[in-house]
Amino acid sequence: MTVDRVFNVLVLCTGNSARSIMGEALFNFIGKGKFKAYSAGSHPAGQVNPFALELLQASHLPVEGLRSKSWDEFAGPDAPKMDFIITVCDQAAGEVCPYWPGSPVSAHWGFPDPAAVEGSDADKRRAFNSTLHGMANRIREFASLPLASLDALALKHEMDKIGQQAIDTTDRR
Repeated sequence: MTVDRVFNVLVLCTGNSARSIMGEALFNFIGKGKFKAYSAGSHPAGQVNPFALELLQASHLPVEGLRSKSWDEFAGPDAPKMDFIITVCDQAAGEVCPYWPGSPVSAHWGFPDPAAVEGSDADKRRAFNSTLHGMANRIREFASLPLASLDALALKHEMDKIGQQAIDTTDRR
């Protein structure tokens, strides 16, 4: 991997309505051109969760082009070749994934589903906020790795290590 290239990242979840959408936005923002992120789901919900969109906008993260879509869009011959695949929900991590052209390095970074939180809108917003900060911290750590100087095995090890850490929801902006 060369230093001056853009790395393609696919963030997967079952519904592609909240966590994977937030991961796509965060990778594109935190990566500052180092990453081109996409998101998809095995069984897409068909719409982005309104709490996810609200939080992304309130956090001044780009939301243009975010949509719930199937991972099939990224498995075909005309799809961008992924360098990294990251699952963010336990259900998607256990599913049989399509063949990803280019042999991307994959890892599982599980996060609780904020869309499953019941209660008041304030409770739901807190859950989304917690997930966003946890994801941002893991993505910042990943973005700080010397990607161009690590081989696939070392990258896999580092990605797995990031995914096994306790979820830190502290806002580190």
